[in-house]
Amino acid sequence: MPVPVPRQRAIPAVESGQAQAAAPTAGGPSAGEAPRKDATVEHTDRTHTPHTGAAGAAHTQLTLLLIEDDPGGSTVLPELLDRSGRPIRVRSARNLTEAERLLTDDVHCILLDLALPAPGRGDDGDELAVLKQVLELAPRHAVLALTASGDAERGAQAVRVGAQDYLLRDELDGPLLSRAIRYAVERKRSDSAERRLAEGRVRAQENRRLERGLLPTPLLDGSPLRFAARYRPGRSRALLGGDFYDVVRTSDGTVHAMIGDVCGHGPDEAALGVELRIAWRALTLAGLCGDQLLGTLQQVLEHERPDDEIFATLCTVDIAPDGRRAGLCLAGHPSPLLARPGKAAQLLPYDNNGPALGLLPGARWPRMQVELGAEWSLMLYTDGLIEGRIGEGKERLGQDGMVSMVRRQLAEGLRGEALLGAAVNEVRDLNGGELTDDVAVLLLDRER
Repeated sequence: MPVPVPRQRAIPAVESGQAQAAAPTAGGPSAGEAPRKDATVEHTDRTHTPHTGAAGAAHTQLTLLLIEDDPGGSTVLPELLDRSGRPIRVRSARNLTEAERLLTDDVHCILLDLALPAPGRGDDGDELAVLKQVLELAPRHAVLALTASGDAERGAQAVRVGAQDYLLRDELDGPLLSRAIRYAVERKRSDSAERRLAEGRVRAQENRRLERGLLPTPLLDGSPLRFAARYRPGRSRALLGGDFYDVVRTSDGTVHAMIGDVCGHGPDEAALGVELRIAWRALTLAGLCGDQLLGTLQQVLEHERPDDEIFATLCTVDIAPDGRRAGLCLAGHPSPLLARPGKAAQLLPYDNNGPALGLLPGARWPRMQVELGAEWSLMLYTDGLIEGRIGEGKERLGQDGMVSMVRRQLAEGLRGEALLGAAVNEVRDLNGGELTDDVAVLLLDRER
Protein backbone atom coordinates (compact mmCIF):
# COMPACT_ATOMS: atom_id res chain seq x y z
CA MET A 1 0.00 0.00 0.00
CA PRO A 2 1.57 3.34 -1.00
CA VAL A 3 2.40 5.78 1.75
CA PRO A 4 0.05 8.79 1.65
CA VAL A 5 1.72 12.07 0.85
CA PRO A 6 0.68 14.66 3.43
CA ARG A 7 -1.15 17.66 2.15
CA GLN A 8 0.81 20.89 2.11
CA ARG A 9 -0.66 23.66 4.21
CA ALA A 10 -0.09 27.37 3.98
CA ILE A 11 -0.35 28.79 7.48
CA PRO A 12 -1.06 32.53 7.31
CA ALA A 13 -0.11 35.06 9.93
CA VAL A 14 -3.07 36.20 11.97
CA GLU A 15 -1.42 39.52 12.66
CA SER A 16 -1.02 40.35 8.95
CA GLY A 17 -4.71 39.73 8.20
CA GLN A 18 -3.96 37.53 5.20
CA ALA A 19 -6.42 34.88 4.13
CA GLN A 20 -5.33 31.24 4.15
CA ALA A 21 -3.52 30.40 0.93
CA ALA A 22 -4.43 27.47 -1.24
CA ALA A 23 -2.26 24.37 -1.13
CA PRO A 24 0.48 24.50 -3.78
CA THR A 25 0.51 22.07 -6.60
CA ALA A 26 3.38 19.80 -7.53
CA GLY A 27 4.61 22.46 -9.93
CA GLY A 28 4.90 25.19 -7.33
CA PRO A 29 2.68 27.85 -5.69
CA SER A 30 -0.82 28.50 -7.00
CA ALA A 31 -1.24 31.23 -9.55
CA GLY A 32 -1.66 34.60 -8.00
CA GLU A 33 -0.38 33.51 -4.58
CA ALA A 34 1.16 36.48 -2.83
CA PRO A 35 4.40 36.27 -0.88
CA ARG A 36 3.68 35.34 2.75
CA LYS A 37 5.00 36.78 6.00
CA ASP A 38 3.54 33.88 7.97
CA ALA A 39 5.42 31.00 9.56
CA THR A 40 7.51 29.18 6.96
CA VAL A 41 5.97 25.90 5.78
CA GLU A 42 8.29 23.31 4.23
CA HIS A 43 7.45 20.61 1.74
CA THR A 44 7.31 17.13 3.26
CA ASP A 45 10.55 15.17 3.17
CA ARG A 46 10.56 11.43 2.66
CA THR A 47 14.12 11.08 4.01
CA HIS A 48 14.34 10.09 7.70
CA THR A 49 17.62 10.91 9.42
CA PRO A 50 18.73 10.50 13.04
CA HIS A 51 17.04 12.82 15.51
CA THR A 52 19.05 15.49 17.25
CA GLY A 53 16.12 17.21 18.91
CA ALA A 54 17.12 20.48 20.51
CA ALA A 55 20.84 20.04 19.97
CA GLY A 56 22.37 23.13 18.46
CA ALA A 57 19.07 25.03 18.52
CA ALA A 58 20.69 28.14 19.93
CA HIS A 59 22.76 28.62 16.75
CA THR A 60 20.44 27.39 13.98
CA GLN A 61 17.05 28.34 12.59
CA LEU A 62 14.33 26.64 14.61
CA THR A 63 11.97 24.18 12.96
CA LEU A 64 8.54 23.27 14.34
CA LEU A 65 6.64 20.10 13.45
CA LEU A 66 2.88 20.55 13.77
CA ILE A 67 0.95 17.29 14.23
CA GLU A 68 -2.81 17.77 13.98
CA ASP A 69 -5.82 16.75 11.92
CA ASP A 70 -8.56 19.33 12.38
CA PRO A 71 -11.66 18.29 10.39
CA GLY A 72 -12.63 21.93 10.12
CA GLY A 73 -9.35 22.92 8.49
CA SER A 74 -5.73 23.44 9.40
CA THR A 75 -4.75 25.04 12.64
CA VAL A 76 -4.00 28.68 11.99
CA LEU A 77 -0.56 29.60 13.27
CA PRO A 78 0.55 33.21 13.57
CA GLU A 79 3.93 34.48 12.44
CA LEU A 80 6.66 32.78 14.48
CA LEU A 81 10.08 34.30 15.10
CA ASP A 82 13.17 33.05 16.92
CA ARG A 83 15.31 35.19 19.25
CA SER A 84 17.17 36.77 16.33
CA GLY A 85 13.99 37.68 14.50
CA ARG A 86 14.27 34.94 11.88
CA PRO A 87 11.08 33.05 10.98
CA ILE A 88 10.58 29.66 12.58
CA ARG A 89 10.08 27.03 9.93
CA VAL A 90 6.92 24.92 10.22
CA ARG A 91 6.27 21.43 8.92
CA SER A 92 2.89 19.77 9.27
CA ALA A 93 1.70 16.19 9.54
CA ARG A 94 -1.81 14.76 9.78
CA ASN A 95 -0.86 11.63 11.69
CA LEU A 96 2.06 9.94 13.44
CA THR A 97 3.07 8.03 10.31
CA GLU A 98 3.67 11.30 8.48
CA ALA A 99 5.24 12.83 11.58
CA GLU A 100 7.82 10.07 11.87
CA ARG A 101 8.90 10.67 8.28
CA LEU A 102 9.22 14.41 8.89
CA LEU A 103 11.26 14.07 12.10
CA THR A 104 14.56 14.88 10.44
CA ASP A 105 17.62 16.07 12.29
CA ASP A 106 16.72 19.76 11.95
CA VAL A 107 13.38 19.55 13.79
CA HIS A 108 13.64 21.11 17.25
CA CYS A 109 10.10 21.18 18.60
CA ILE A 110 6.79 19.35 18.11
CA LEU A 111 3.39 21.01 18.50
CA LEU A 112 0.92 18.18 19.09
CA ASP A 113 -2.87 18.42 18.99
CA LEU A 114 -4.02 16.28 21.92
CA ALA A 115 -7.30 15.64 20.09
CA LEU A 116 -5.45 13.61 17.47
CA PRO A 117 -6.45 9.92 17.69
CA ALA A 118 -3.70 7.50 18.71
CA PRO A 119 -3.24 4.91 15.95
CA GLY A 120 -3.17 1.26 16.85
CA ARG A 121 -4.78 1.74 20.25
CA GLY A 122 -8.34 1.09 21.20
CA ASP A 123 -10.52 3.45 23.16
CA ASP A 124 -9.12 2.70 26.59
CA GLY A 125 -10.06 6.08 28.01
CA ASP A 126 -6.49 7.39 27.96
CA GLU A 127 -6.80 11.00 26.79
CA LEU A 128 -3.02 11.32 26.49
CA ALA A 129 -2.38 8.17 24.45
CA VAL A 130 -1.25 10.11 21.39
CA LEU A 131 1.14 12.21 23.48
CA LYS A 132 2.70 9.09 24.98
CA GLN A 133 3.24 7.70 21.49
CA VAL A 134 4.90 10.93 20.36
CA LEU A 135 7.18 10.91 23.40
CA GLU A 136 8.21 7.36 22.51
CA LEU A 137 8.70 8.33 18.87
CA ALA A 138 10.74 11.47 19.62
CA PRO A 139 12.40 11.12 23.05
CA ARG A 140 15.01 13.80 22.26
CA HIS A 141 12.61 16.45 20.93
CA ALA A 142 10.82 19.21 22.81
CA VAL A 143 7.03 18.72 22.78
CA LEU A 144 4.30 21.32 23.18
CA ALA A 145 0.75 20.06 23.81
CA LEU A 146 -2.10 21.88 22.06
CA THR A 147 -5.52 21.52 23.67
CA ALA A 148 -8.91 23.16 23.48
CA SER A 149 -9.64 26.30 25.45
CA GLY A 150 -11.19 25.48 28.79
CA ASP A 151 -9.27 22.18 28.96
CA ALA A 152 -6.27 23.43 30.91
CA GLU A 153 -6.36 20.39 33.20
CA ARG A 154 -5.65 18.11 30.25
CA GLY A 155 -2.74 20.35 29.30
CA ALA A 156 -1.35 20.19 32.83
CA GLN A 157 -1.60 16.40 32.72
CA ALA A 158 0.34 16.46 29.44
CA VAL A 159 3.18 18.33 31.16
CA ARG A 160 3.19 15.78 33.98
CA VAL A 161 3.46 12.98 31.41
CA GLY A 162 6.46 14.57 29.67
CA ALA A 163 5.52 17.55 27.50
CA GLN A 164 7.56 20.71 28.05
CA ASP A 165 4.48 22.97 28.11
CA TYR A 166 0.89 23.22 26.90
CA LEU A 167 -1.02 25.86 24.92
CA LEU A 168 -4.73 26.61 24.55
CA ARG A 169 -5.88 26.61 20.93
CA ASP A 170 -7.98 29.78 21.08
CA GLU A 171 -5.29 31.83 22.82
CA LEU A 172 -2.47 31.38 20.29
CA ASP A 173 -0.64 34.49 19.16
CA GLY A 174 2.74 35.04 17.57
CA PRO A 175 4.79 36.21 20.55
CA LEU A 176 3.23 33.63 22.90
CA LEU A 177 3.80 30.65 20.60
CA SER A 178 7.28 31.82 19.56
CA ARG A 179 8.26 32.21 23.20
CA ALA A 180 6.75 28.82 24.08
CA ILE A 181 8.73 27.11 21.32
CA ARG A 182 11.99 28.71 22.40
CA TYR A 183 11.29 27.88 26.04
CA ALA A 184 10.40 24.26 25.25
CA VAL A 185 13.57 23.76 23.21
CA GLU A 186 15.81 25.24 25.92
CA ARG A 187 14.02 23.32 28.68
CA LYS A 188 14.43 20.07 26.77
CA ARG A 189 18.13 20.76 26.31
CA SER A 190 18.48 21.56 30.00
CA ASP A 191 16.54 18.45 31.06
CA SER A 192 18.64 16.28 28.75
CA ALA A 193 21.88 17.76 30.09
CA GLU A 194 20.75 17.23 33.70
CA ARG A 195 19.74 13.65 32.92
CA ARG A 196 23.11 12.92 31.31
CA LEU A 197 24.86 14.50 34.29
CA ALA A 198 22.82 12.42 36.73
CA GLU A 199 23.49 9.26 34.73
CA GLY A 200 27.20 10.09 34.70
CA ARG A 201 27.18 10.55 38.46
CA VAL A 202 25.43 7.22 38.96
CA ARG A 203 27.94 5.47 36.70
CA ALA A 204 30.82 7.13 38.53
CA GLN A 205 29.42 6.04 41.90
CA GLU A 206 28.93 2.50 40.64
CA ASN A 207 32.49 2.44 39.29
CA ARG A 208 33.87 3.71 42.60
CA ARG A 209 31.93 1.08 44.55
CA LEU A 210 33.09 -1.60 42.13
CA GLU A 211 36.74 -0.53 42.28
CA ARG A 212 36.66 -0.30 46.07
CA GLY A 213 35.21 -3.81 46.17
CA LEU A 214 38.10 -5.05 44.02
CA LEU A 215 40.68 -3.88 46.54
CA PRO A 216 41.57 -6.67 48.98
CA THR A 217 40.43 -7.17 52.55
CA PRO A 218 43.39 -8.74 54.39
CA LEU A 219 42.74 -12.10 56.05
CA LEU A 220 44.86 -11.86 59.20
CA ASP A 221 42.54 -13.21 61.90
CA GLY A 222 44.61 -14.69 64.71
CA SER A 223 47.87 -13.10 63.61
CA PRO A 224 49.82 -10.71 65.89
CA LEU A 225 51.13 -8.82 62.85
CA ARG A 226 49.85 -5.33 62.11
CA PHE A 227 48.95 -4.39 58.54
CA ALA A 228 48.82 -1.04 56.71
CA ALA A 229 48.57 -0.16 53.01
CA ARG A 230 48.45 2.79 50.64
CA TYR A 231 47.22 2.73 47.05
CA ARG A 232 47.33 5.53 44.49
CA PRO A 233 46.42 4.79 40.83
CA GLY A 234 48.21 6.69 38.09
CA ARG A 235 45.06 7.16 36.01
CA SER A 236 43.20 10.41 36.57
CA ARG A 237 39.92 9.92 38.48
CA ALA A 238 40.56 6.19 38.83
CA LEU A 239 40.56 4.21 42.04
CA LEU A 240 42.31 1.14 40.68
CA GLY A 241 45.37 0.69 38.49
CA GLY A 242 47.67 -2.12 37.39
CA ASP A 243 49.24 -2.53 40.86
CA PHE A 244 47.81 -5.13 43.22
CA TYR A 245 48.51 -6.57 46.66
CA ASP A 246 47.07 -8.99 49.21
CA VAL A 247 47.76 -10.53 52.63
CA VAL A 248 46.32 -13.78 54.02
CA ARG A 249 47.01 -16.08 56.98
CA THR A 250 46.71 -19.81 56.32
CA SER A 251 45.52 -22.41 58.82
CA ASP A 252 49.09 -23.31 59.89
CA GLY A 253 49.69 -19.75 61.11
CA THR A 254 51.87 -18.66 58.17
CA VAL A 255 51.22 -15.11 56.94
CA HIS A 256 51.54 -14.71 53.17
CA ALA A 257 51.95 -11.25 51.63
CA MET A 258 52.14 -10.31 47.97
CA ILE A 259 52.51 -7.17 45.87
CA GLY A 260 52.60 -6.95 42.08
CA ASP A 261 52.52 -4.66 39.10
CA VAL A 262 51.05 -5.28 35.65
CA CYS A 263 52.91 -3.24 33.01
CA GLY A 264 50.77 -0.23 32.16
CA HIS A 265 48.10 1.39 34.33
CA GLY A 266 44.90 1.44 32.26
CA PRO A 267 41.59 -0.35 32.88
CA ASP A 268 42.75 -3.55 31.13
CA GLU A 269 45.83 -3.72 33.34
CA ALA A 270 43.68 -3.02 36.42
CA ALA A 271 41.37 -5.91 35.52
CA LEU A 272 44.31 -8.25 34.96
CA GLY A 273 45.84 -7.23 38.28
CA VAL A 274 42.60 -8.10 40.07
CA GLU A 275 42.53 -11.50 38.35
CA LEU A 276 46.11 -12.23 39.43
CA ARG A 277 45.42 -11.14 43.00
CA ILE A 278 42.35 -13.34 43.30
CA ALA A 279 44.23 -16.26 41.74
CA TRP A 280 47.13 -15.73 44.18
CA ARG A 281 44.77 -15.78 47.18
CA ALA A 282 43.04 -18.95 45.99
CA LEU A 283 46.32 -20.74 45.27
CA THR A 284 47.81 -19.63 48.58
CA LEU A 285 44.84 -20.83 50.59
CA ALA A 286 45.07 -24.10 48.66
CA GLY A 287 48.61 -24.59 50.00
CA LEU A 288 50.81 -23.48 47.09
CA CYS A 289 53.80 -21.18 47.59
CA GLY A 290 57.13 -20.24 46.06
CA ASP A 291 58.04 -21.48 42.60
CA GLN A 292 54.95 -23.64 42.21
CA LEU A 293 52.62 -20.76 42.97
CA LEU A 294 54.40 -18.32 40.64
CA GLY A 295 54.47 -20.86 37.81
CA THR A 296 50.70 -21.28 38.11
CA LEU A 297 50.18 -17.52 38.20
CA GLN A 298 52.20 -17.21 35.01
CA GLN A 299 49.80 -19.64 33.33
CA VAL A 300 46.87 -17.50 34.50
CA LEU A 301 48.58 -14.38 33.13
CA GLU A 302 49.29 -16.00 29.77
CA HIS A 303 45.66 -17.01 29.36
CA GLU A 304 44.10 -13.76 30.57
CA ARG A 305 46.34 -11.03 29.17
CA PRO A 306 44.97 -9.14 26.14
CA ASP A 307 48.40 -8.97 24.49
CA ASP A 308 51.39 -11.33 24.46
CA GLU A 309 53.67 -8.45 25.43
CA ILE A 310 51.88 -7.86 28.74
CA PHE A 311 53.86 -8.99 31.79
CA ALA A 312 53.68 -8.54 35.56
CA THR A 313 56.28 -8.24 38.30
CA LEU A 314 55.62 -9.86 41.65
CA CYS A 315 57.02 -10.13 45.16
CA THR A 316 55.78 -12.79 47.57
CA VAL A 317 56.70 -13.25 51.22
CA ASP A 318 55.66 -16.11 53.50
CA ILE A 319 56.29 -15.37 57.18
CA ALA A 320 56.68 -18.33 59.51
CA PRO A 321 54.16 -18.75 62.37
CA ASP A 322 56.79 -17.65 64.92
CA GLY A 323 57.32 -14.43 62.93
CA ARG A 324 61.11 -14.62 63.01
CA ARG A 325 61.88 -15.77 59.46
CA ALA A 326 60.35 -15.61 56.01
CA GLY A 327 60.60 -16.99 52.52
CA LEU A 328 61.02 -14.47 49.68
CA CYS A 329 60.34 -14.87 45.96
CA LEU A 330 60.93 -12.08 43.46
CA ALA A 331 59.67 -12.10 39.89
CA GLY A 332 61.33 -9.04 38.36
CA HIS A 333 60.10 -6.96 41.31
CA PRO A 334 61.95 -4.57 43.68
CA SER A 335 63.07 -6.19 46.92
CA PRO A 336 61.20 -5.35 50.16
CA LEU A 337 62.60 -3.02 52.81
CA LEU A 338 63.28 -4.45 56.28
CA ALA A 339 63.54 -2.18 59.33
CA ARG A 340 64.56 -3.41 62.81
CA PRO A 341 65.21 -1.56 66.08
CA GLY A 342 68.82 -0.48 66.47
CA LYS A 343 69.66 -1.27 62.84
CA ALA A 344 69.48 0.82 59.70
CA ALA A 345 66.62 -0.06 57.36
CA GLN A 346 67.87 -2.05 54.37
CA LEU A 347 66.65 -3.91 51.31
CA LEU A 348 66.33 -7.69 51.49
CA PRO A 349 68.65 -9.70 49.20
CA TYR A 350 67.62 -9.76 45.55
CA ASP A 351 70.47 -11.74 43.94
CA ASN A 352 68.11 -14.61 43.01
CA ASN A 353 65.50 -12.35 41.45
CA GLY A 354 63.63 -14.35 38.79
CA PRO A 355 62.04 -12.95 35.61
CA ALA A 356 58.74 -11.13 35.53
CA LEU A 357 55.66 -13.28 34.92
CA GLY A 358 54.84 -13.68 31.26
CA LEU A 359 58.34 -13.14 29.85
CA LEU A 360 59.94 -16.62 29.79
CA PRO A 361 57.93 -19.82 29.40
CA GLY A 362 59.04 -22.44 31.90
CA ALA A 363 60.88 -19.91 34.09
CA ARG A 364 61.80 -20.68 37.72
CA TRP A 365 61.69 -18.44 40.78
CA PRO A 366 63.98 -19.43 43.66
CA ARG A 367 62.71 -18.98 47.21
CA MET A 368 65.20 -17.30 49.55
CA GLN A 369 65.16 -17.75 53.31
CA VAL A 370 65.35 -14.46 55.25
CA GLU A 371 65.93 -13.92 58.99
CA LEU A 372 63.66 -11.22 60.36
CA GLY A 373 64.26 -11.24 64.10
CA ALA A 374 61.98 -10.65 67.04
CA GLU A 375 60.78 -7.13 66.16
CA TRP A 376 60.63 -5.69 62.66
CA SER A 377 58.76 -3.78 59.96
CA LEU A 378 58.61 -5.13 56.40
CA MET A 379 57.60 -2.79 53.57
CA LEU A 380 56.59 -4.11 50.14
CA TYR A 381 56.10 -1.59 47.33
CA THR A 382 55.75 -1.18 43.57
CA ASP A 383 58.14 0.77 41.35
CA GLY A 384 55.81 3.76 41.30
CA LEU A 385 57.27 4.64 44.71
CA ILE A 386 60.86 4.79 43.45
CA GLU A 387 60.52 6.01 39.85
CA GLY A 388 59.23 9.50 40.64
CA ARG A 389 61.56 12.33 39.65
CA ILE A 390 63.52 14.51 42.03
CA GLY A 391 62.93 18.17 41.22
CA GLU A 392 62.92 19.48 37.65
CA GLY A 393 65.72 17.26 36.31
CA LYS A 394 65.58 13.70 35.01
CA GLU A 395 67.02 12.14 38.16
CA ARG A 396 64.70 9.63 39.85
CA LEU A 397 64.38 8.78 43.52
CA GLY A 398 65.44 5.15 43.05
CA GLN A 399 65.74 2.48 45.72
CA ASP A 400 68.68 4.15 47.46
CA GLY A 401 66.78 7.41 47.73
CA MET A 402 63.73 5.60 49.05
CA VAL A 403 65.78 3.76 51.69
CA SER A 404 67.29 7.05 52.88
CA MET A 405 63.87 8.67 53.00
CA VAL A 406 62.32 5.84 55.03
CA ARG A 407 65.28 5.74 57.43
CA ARG A 408 64.78 9.42 58.15
CA GLN A 409 61.04 9.00 58.63
CA LEU A 410 61.57 6.08 60.99
CA ALA A 411 64.03 8.19 62.97
CA GLU A 412 61.30 10.81 63.27
CA GLY A 413 59.13 8.20 64.98
CA LEU A 414 56.73 7.47 62.11
CA ARG A 415 55.20 4.00 62.07
CA GLY A 416 52.36 2.13 60.37
CA GLU A 417 49.78 4.21 58.47
CA ALA A 418 51.63 7.44 59.30
CA LEU A 419 54.86 6.11 57.81
CA LEU A 420 53.21 5.02 54.55
CA GLY A 421 51.29 8.26 54.21
CA ALA A 422 54.43 10.33 54.74
CA ALA A 423 56.41 8.22 52.27
CA VAL A 424 53.84 8.49 49.47
CA ASN A 425 53.29 12.21 50.04
CA GLU A 426 57.01 12.98 50.07
CA VAL A 427 57.58 11.02 46.86
CA ARG A 428 54.80 13.02 45.22
CA ASP A 429 56.23 16.31 46.48
CA LEU A 430 59.70 15.41 45.23
CA ASN A 431 58.15 14.67 41.84
CA GLY A 432 56.67 18.16 41.76
CA GLY A 433 53.10 16.91 41.50
CA GLU A 434 51.02 13.78 41.03
CA LEU A 435 52.86 10.64 39.99
CA THR A 436 52.06 9.24 36.56
CA ASP A 437 52.55 5.61 37.60
CA ASP A 438 50.47 3.54 39.99
CA VAL A 439 51.78 3.32 43.55
CA ALA A 440 51.03 0.51 45.98
CA VAL A 441 52.84 0.01 49.28
CA LEU A 442 52.03 -2.24 52.24
CA LEU A 443 53.61 -2.61 55.67
CA LEU A 444 53.69 -5.54 58.08
CA ASP A 445 54.88 -4.88 61.63
CA ARG A 446 55.80 -7.34 64.39
CA GLU A 447 56.34 -6.10 67.92
CA ARG A 448 57.55 -8.00 70.99
